[in-house]
Amino acid sequence: MANAAANSAPTANEAIHAEGSEAVGTTAHEGVAAHTDPKALGLDATAWVSLAMAIFIAVLIWKKVPALIARGLDGKIATIRTQLEEASKLRAEAEALKAEYEAKLAAAAGEANALKARAEEEAAQLLDDAQANATALIARRQKMAEDKIAAAERSAIADVRAKAVQAATAAAAALIAEGHDAGADKALVDSAIKGLGPVA
Repeated sequence: MANAAANSAPTANEAIHAEGSEAVGTTAHEGVAAHTDPKALGLDATAWVSLAMAIFIAVLIWKKVPALIARGLDGKIATIRTQLEEASKLRAEAEALKAEYEAKLAAAAGEANALKARAEEEAAQLLDDAQANATALIARRQKMAEDKIAAAERSAIADVRAKAVQAATAAAAALIAEGHDAGADKALVDSAIKGLGPVA
């Protein structure tokens, strides 16, 4: 059945001829020449382009342009490699400097902490010394004040005694002067002479 349907269906060319049209690309229109590609020396445009490209590539190879390009690229690669090596060296130096400065910073921080601790100890020692000196100074001043007070007391007592002696002496003299006359004085003198003993 499928074969019968296939046999009954017309082909494209048969359909075109049946309608009165001509198949495309088979015949030229009336009065118009068939289209042809221009040719020079027996070669069409595609052949000339291919020939020009082959000559161009041959000239490039003959002038050693690929080698020049390769040398240029090799030089550029060598320059980049040198720059990368220099950058690696600089990075290593920078890391070494960073480590060195970090070590110096840690050492400086340690020294600063040690200096701070030492300063605190010295300040505490100075404070203790100042307190001890102040206590000793207060004790010395107190002793000096007590000595001055004692000396003043002794001086006052001595003055009072001296004044008492003077007063007693004056009172005794006044009493003696009142109670003795010339006869009493003669008797005293005579008894004093007798007390001396006989003159040899």
